[in-house]
Amino acid sequence: MMHQKLVVANWKMNGTSADIDVLLMAMQKDSAILNQVEVSLCVPAVFLSNMRAACAHLPISWGAQNVNDKVAGAFTGEISAQMLCDVGCRYVIVGHSERRLYYGEDSPWVAQKWLAARAAALTPILCVGESLEEREKGQTLAVVMAQLDAVLKITTAKDFAHTVVAYEPVWAIGTGLTPTTGEVVSVHTALRDHLVKQYDSATSQTVRLLYGGSVKGDNAAQLLTLANVDGGLIGGASLKYETFSPIYRALI
Repeated sequence: MMHQKLVVANWKMNGTSADIDVLLMAMQKDSAILNQVEVSLCVPAVFLSNMRAACAHLPISWGAQNVNDKVAGAFTGEISAQMLCDVGCRYVIVGHSERRLYYGEDSPWVAQKWLAARAAALTPILCVGESLEEREKGQTLAVVMAQLDAVLKITTAKDFAHTVVAYEPVWAIGTGLTPTTGEVVSVHTALRDHLVKQYDSATSQTVRLLYGGSVKGDNAAQLLTLANVDGGLIGGASLKYETFSPIYRALI
């Protein structure tokens, strides 16, 4: 099954509404390209309500970087999945390594966030990845599969088919370091095979697998067109048109 490639921009805690306007204005010249590769912008939550109007003239979607696992209630400062739907989000990132590392989000908690996103008909982008220490100990696949299994064990093939999985080796995020193409293929192939064993081949092929970690314009074509890689989750390089455009252009 051939997927349309997906490139997701994760702005993290960066940017202003003006920066978004500048990026989207520049991206208008790429309208034809954006009909061939799907692009989604996951911007800080305070800007999400602006995205519908900002993206009105572009064939792109938008999403959030985090979601609470509760439907509603006395959770000051938190944002529910239904709120994200209300401002037009299609995607939400769950389990990013920075959330796991800095905010104590363990895999069972990430799984509950995944459930909340799916209950609101959002498409979760489930992040998995190992630390440098775990890789050096040969634990990459064990770590990645445990993070994936936390979600797989609480859902069905039909529902998990509406998921994007992003493999981001923690040691490669924002460091300029990248795994070899062989290492990327190894993990992505293992992820695909694991989904076949857990569910079935059809479900496995429906789930898009993204790679993330120091992706730039000069390595995007090499990394994001490998076997079982269906696109990328892009951090710092997605903040400026000059660095973001070459990445999604490389995939057409």
